[in-house]
Amino acid sequence: MYAELSLDHEILKHVAENKGVKPAIRCDLVDYVRSEHQVSIRRACRIGGIGCSVFRYKPDTSRDHEVIGVLQLAVERYPAHGFGKLFKIIRRWGHGFNHKRAYRIYCALGLNKRRRGKKRIPSRDPLTLQVTEKMSQCSSMDFMHDSLFCDRCSRIFNVVDDFNREALAIEVDLKLPAPRIIRVLDRVAA
Repeated sequence: MYAELSLDHEILKHVAENKGVKPAIRCDLVDYVRSEHQVSIRRACRIGGIGCSVFRYKPDTSRDHEVIGVLQLAVERYPAHGFGKLFKIIRRWGHGFNHKRAYRIYCALGLNKRRRGKKRIPSRDPLTLQVTEKMSQCSSMDFMHDSLFCDRCSRIFNVVDDFNREALAIEVDLKLPAPRIIRVLDRVAA
């Protein structure tokens, strides 16, 4: 009894680095333990942490042909749909496939849609600001707004000379329609 436990402990030391989570990886570990340490299948499975039935299980892929045909037909008819909508359509057609099985085959066929990532704004190289050398050579305009205590918004339109930072025009009102802005810009330009 003690000898078996110490041997199991020794085998676990060799397997500890390669400890897998998925059954397929654990089955590979059981094969490794059987070949390296010449132990029985039952003992190797106990050391690997899986049942003997899991180790002996071989999937039957011949049953998947019907699911593959139905999935491909659904994808041809509805190319814009993802798996969730396609599976509901397949259920409406009267097929009672398990959703996990259908999704496994859907992914194995490479039909799963790529998720859209965020649109990245390209990095800009901002131009250096040019300093004007005389007055009225370049002007800047800006809109601002502020809300009063009674929740009414006042809007402010500013036109500033870039050379000496002088305010050429300041227009304040509750509304600033486009014809009024044009009138102010004409007055500044004159």
